[in-house]
Amino acid sequence: MKENRFRKVVATGGIPVGHMIWEFGTRGIAKILESANLDFVLLDMEHSEFDTERIADLIAWLKATDIAPFVRVPQGLYHFIARVMDAGALGVMVANVESAEQARQIVDAAKYAPLGKRGVGLGAAHTDYLNPDPVAYFQKANDNSTVICMIESPAGLENVEAIIATPGVDVLWIGHFDLSQAMGIPGQFQNPRFLEAQKKVVDAARKHHKLAGMQPGNMEQADQWRKMGFNVLSWRGDVAVYAGTLRSEVANLRKSLSGSP
Repeated sequence: MKENRFRKVVATGGIPVGHMIWEFGTRGIAKILESANLDFVLLDMEHSEFDTERIADLIAWLKATDIAPFVRVPQGLYHFIARVMDAGALGVMVANVESAEQARQIVDAAKYAPLGKRGVGLGAAHTDYLNPDPVAYFQKANDNSTVICMIESPAGLENVEAIIATPGVDVLWIGHFDLSQAMGIPGQFQNPRFLEAQKKVVDAARKHHKLAGMQPGNMEQADQWRKMGFNVLSWRGDVAVYAGTLRSEVANLRKSLSGSP
């Protein structure tokens, strides 16, 4: 089984750094991500057109790297979670978790007994098409996987402590645009109410010796959120990185051309 680099970084006291892919699901993206020295990647199924087959391809290509592949699924339903885990994902991120009951269902789908209720189908992609010793494999798979619950609504915020206290949940993750919109303050990330929401999430994670994550869009956000106590960071999404860099570099090129003889 591929080792979960995310968990290895956490175990040494480091801050895992990731990136989200929701557009450029190409065969070359895995090695491009490796060249950026990432610890984990979030493969998005909520806001992309990626189906399970494309996700399976991306996870297979990522096996050529030591990056931990996680998949963001639209809902915490068994058929989303179990299928991507069987494709070889080392973790799942679930959108808009609002209760401990939902968190328990997510863990049930992602983890084997006795921690969860994940169905057993050995000898496929997640075991590199080998048949491992079942007892050793189930324990290793549970220890090696990561469950991320997204807080994106006032209801989730209200129940944040019960969510992170659920055995098997590793990370609380604020979906900042969704949460701010649901709070009636869309995009107002310096609003005192939003800052208090961030503090509540960080405090809950710390209390239960778990992790708190966010995806900053710029270095100012990254610095601020890190100082607030967020200890998992994903650097933007692929479209934002590509489009932002392209716009900036083309603008610089046009500026240079305008001064050409």
